[in-house]
Order: sequence, then C-alpha cells, then structure tokens
Amino acid sequence: MSLNNQWMQRDLAVLWHPCTQMKDHEQLPLVPIKRGEGVWLEDFDGKRYLDAVSSWWVNVFGHANPRINQRIKDQVDQLEHVILAGFSHQPVIELSERLVKLTPAGLDRVFYADNGSSGIEVALKMSFHFWRNTGQERKKRFITLTNSYHGETIAAMSVGDVALFTETYKSLLMDTIKVPSPDCYLRPEGVSWEEHSRVMFGQMEQALAENHQDVAAVIIEPLIQGAGGMRMYHPVYLKLLREACDRYGVHLIHDEIAVGFGRTGTLFACEQAGIAPDFLCLSKALTGGYLPMAAVLTSEAIYQGFYDDYQTLRAFLHSHTYTGNPLACAAALATLDIFEQDNVIEANKALSARMASATAHLVDHPHVAEVRQTGMVLAIEMVQDKASKTPYPWQERRGLKVFQHALERGALLRPLGSVVYFLPPYVITPEQIDFLAEVASEGIDIATANSTSVPVSGRHPNFRDPG
Repeated sequence: MSLNNQWMQRDLAVLWHPCTQMKDHEQLPLVPIKRGEGVWLEDFDGKRYLDAVSSWWVNVFGHANPRINQRIKDQVDQLEHVILAGFSHQPVIELSERLVKLTPAGLDRVFYADNGSSGIEVALKMSFHFWRNTGQERKKRFITLTNSYHGETIAAMSVGDVALFTETYKSLLMDTIKVPSPDCYLRPEGVSWEEHSRVMFGQMEQALAENHQDVAAVIIEPLIQGAGGMRMYHPVYLKLLREACDRYGVHLIHDEIAVGFGRTGTLFACEQAGIAPDFLCLSKALTGGYLPMAAVLTSEAIYQGFYDDYQTLRAFLHSHTYTGNPLACAAALATLDIFEQDNVIEANKALSARMASATAHLVDHPHVAEVRQTGMVLAIEMVQDKASKTPYPWQERRGLKVFQHALERGALLRPLGSVVYFLPPYVITPEQIDFLAEVASEGIDIATANSTSVPVSGRHPNFRDPG
C-alpha cells in the first residue's frame, strides 16, 4: 500500500471533512498533502499539484513562504497568545495601525475575530447594536443580494442566498430582505457591465426606500460573488449603494473576506468605487493563508455609539478566545510587508493579463457561455447550450470531471458547479498560468464531450458542487 493510501485510510477512519459528501470518497480518492512550497502542494507519494485556488482563496504568497515563516518563528519564541480583554501586545497594535492606514479613510477602529464567518457575525451584531444604543430599535433587518454567500454560522447564513448552503437550515435563519444581484452574467446581450449594474441598482433603491426605517445594514460581496459561482459586476453599483445608504440612514457592510488584499486588482475592492463602507470585513489572505483570523474595521462614530459607563450596558460584549492572536498577527504583518515591499498590486496586472490571454480561446468553445475576469480571479462558465446559456443539470457534476482531470495532470482546480475558475497565489509565473489554462481546456473538453443532458428532478435546481 502506498504512503498516500495509508494516510487516506487513517483519515477516513476518523475524520469528517468540510463541505463534503463523505460517501464520494468511496470512488474519489482523498489527496493527503505532505508539504507545500510556492504554488505547489506535494503528496506523500511525491506527486505535485499546482494550487490554482490558493487553498480556498487564502494563500497569496505561496506555501511555506520564508518571510512569513520567519516572522511566525520569531513571534512564537516571544508570545504565543494572551487574552485581549484587558491586555494587549505589540503585534496586534502594529497590525491595527497598519490596517487603519491601508484601508479607506474613516475606518479607524479594528475588532478581531477568529475567521470570516465570525467576522460577519461581528459586523451584523455591531450594526444592530449601534442602532439599539442610539434609540432606533426598529432597525434590526438586513438587506442582502441574491446569490450571495457570507459564511456558515447562523447569522452569516441568514444574509446568504446560495440554496446549497442555506436551504436545509431555513427554519433557523433570520428573515432578511433579498434584492436581485447585479450579476453581469445575466445581462441582456449588447448591454455593458456598467449599464446592467446601474439598471439592477433600481431594485436596491426601491428596497431601501420601502424598508429603510427597519433596516440596520446592507451587506454585499463587492465586485465578485465568490461561492455563488464567481459572478461579477461593475464598481458603479458600490458607488450608488454607498450614496443610497447615506440618504436612507442605513449601514453598508462590505464582505471583502474573499476579495480583499489585491484579488480584484486593487488592495481592497471598495477602492474601485472610491468609497468606504461602514464595516469592512477582512480574513483569508489577511494572514497570507497561514492562520485563521478576521478583522472588522469600522468608523469612530460607530465606536462612540458603544463608549459609555459600564452600568449603561452599551458595551459590545462579543468575544472569541483567540481574538488578536499574536502568531496570526505576526503572519498578517509579514503579509503586509510583502505587499508593501514587492509592489504586488502592480506586478499582478501582468499576471492578470496573462490569465486573460491564456484562456481567450475558450470564448469560442461551444460549451462555454462566458469567460469573465476581475483582477486575479478568472471564471469559465460551462453550459449545455451556449446561445441560451442553458446550464447543465447540477446532478451531472460536470465540474467534478474537470477537477479529476486536473488532479491527474498535477493541478488543484476545484470548480464551483459548472464554473471552472483560477484564483491562484500571486507568486504564480506566466508559464504556470499557461499550464493551468491547458489543463482547464482539456478538462472542459472532457466534461462537455457528452453534451446531451436530461434534467433530473430535484428540489433545488440550482444546487451544485460547492467548490
């Protein structure tokens, strides 16, 4: 028995993996990873896989990055953890100062959580609690976009709208107001991204006009709806939304957990609209993919809404055990150093252009409806009929065929349903991008070779592989 098989058998005897139907592994082998270096992951039998999805969108500067490694090693000899209630430490202070400086003006306070979903919960609770503290107790609902995803905890699921993740738990969720997404994949033929995004904003305007007295905040994934299939829209929507939230007295929450830190082409997506949200939620790439951590930045005005004598019970009594963990802060500080010292955003422009040129031929593929891109995210949408954009039945799991082919060729491509996407570490080379494009093209040919589909009945027509 190979080393891979040995580790796989030990794993399957005790583990329950995330976002997985474990029965799949009766046919689909697990891939136990021994080590990583740069864009590569290596299994116990010595086979390498190019990490095209940044290990769930977190690893921006490569695996085992020596600069991040060293910063964590230095920190672990100094202080591994300390309670952040009543205590503080150098890395968390320095990280907070730098985040305030890097983010748009007006985001002056930083609250830490343990992961992205927890960060979303912080922002939702802060918004609700702020309005309560300021005597506007009616404002307790949230507006969100269809096809959105904000995490797996209860409140985070409540403001999401991907049925695969939320339908089972519907009876547990808060009642939210859902507004149609500005998703530009759905735009009429001949209509630009900007025009479509402007038109779709009309429905958000209407929802705010009708409900603003009861609404605490609007929460969105700016520019890219990640788990919803890498669906994209124009920055003008963010600008219009900021203006409308100001008019109607509603908070704006930007979930930049997946898209922050250079993924959209600017350090933060909100920069492309020239606006600042009331809450900016960051995680994933914050620590370079090393350790779980989330940061929620907000304004001094919101901070002051909680600042009072203890007896008033206006404090934000929310906590996580590992809030502001020094090791995670050290990883984050090293990550920010690399952004600053290596001129990463500018360098990514060439990589982004190479992703576009390497996949340009797929625009003409008979079963590709769209190749879309925002910065360092590129998505290829497979369909059974190109003209009508008719999707494949989700039960056919066409994306899984791409995933399996990619593993055989030495790449980790994990499609979202029928959407094949590249979201690679920023240390990828142009030649490695070309390799990924070749592998993806082969996989798409294999997955779409049998183009005849018969819809399979099921409760949820938009269900798919979760990626």
